[in-house]
Amino acid sequence: MQRRSNIELLRIVSMLMVLAVHVDGASLGLPEPMGDIASLTARDVWRIVVEAVAIIGVNCFTMISGYFGIRLRRRGVLSFLFQCVFYSVGIYTAVAIVFPGQFSWQGWLESWMVLTHTDLWYVPAYFGLMLLSPVLNAGLDALPRRTFAVALALFIGFNLWCGWWWHGTFNPTGYTLVQLVMVYMIARYIRLHVSMESIRRRRGAIAWTYIASLVAIAVMAVYMPPLQAYAYNSPFVLLSTVSFFLISLSFDFTSRPVNYIARSAFAVYLIHKAPLVWGNIMRPAVVYLWNALSLPLFTLAAAGVILGFYLVAIAIDPLRRWMFDTLWRTSQRLVAFLR
Repeated sequence: MQRRSNIELLRIVSMLMVLAVHVDGASLGLPEPMGDIASLTARDVWRIVVEAVAIIGVNCFTMISGYFGIRLRRRGVLSFLFQCVFYSVGIYTAVAIVFPGQFSWQGWLESWMVLTHTDLWYVPAYFGLMLLSPVLNAGLDALPRRTFAVALALFIGFNLWCGWWWHGTFNPTGYTLVQLVMVYMIARYIRLHVSMESIRRRRGAIAWTYIASLVAIAVMAVYMPPLQAYAYNSPFVLLSTVSFFLISLSFDFTSRPVNYIARSAFAVYLIHKAPLVWGNIMRPAVVYLWNALSLPLFTLAAAGVILGFYLVAIAIDPLRRWMFDTLWRTSQRLVAFLR
């Protein structure tokens, strides 16, 4: 199936947004003015704006899966797990060679357990979404439009009230499988019940909605705790996600370079957030650059760090794909032989 380059470009942009969030809030912490506007510095404003724009990356990345629908097949499941293990074990081994004091046999063995012994919350959450996808697809695709809309509105409302607003135990900030299911449902609704013609006809209004949602996120960040203002299940983060996704859908083009680069998007996440890379390389580098450089120079340096990690992924990921394809073909021949 020919990949739609507008969606593949969204995949790339979504991952760049994830890296921007990790360069900003995850590395440096976030400003907490709590209404004290006079205390905000230029650097605080810069970070609030960056976070407001980039916080939708994870949601958008998941919406792509929901829009096209995950197809639970053996090759897809094994490919996902192999990709996670390839980078987890490979990075642990490589970084431990450079930093021998970081190595332990327990840590190396745990690097194989990508669904249980991991700091990357998205990996087990997305794997859970993959396992649920046949039920989600069958149920959602069979629902009448009105029933789907009501069920979706109730689920979002429950999520906002019991999770986001009260910051309860039910999906308080969106770092859960529940969040991925909700975003998946939103994307399925768009795919099944929103026509491309209607999206393009309302593109201007959608763009203004996106801009308004960014302003709302930034304003909330001034008056609310950061974890609540930037929560993945915040109403304005969800609104920004859907608006940006619809805008991306409304443009259609084909580009082989874009499609090729997008294939390594998830590898970027697995590489830069690998514990030894994050703790020894990326986060210390970002903190050093933040303290050593002026804001304009830091912005350029941070962009360079983000681009550098993406280039590393593009360079390494073909090896991972070749290894999996080789193992898959070999296993299929072995199965055929044993039959």
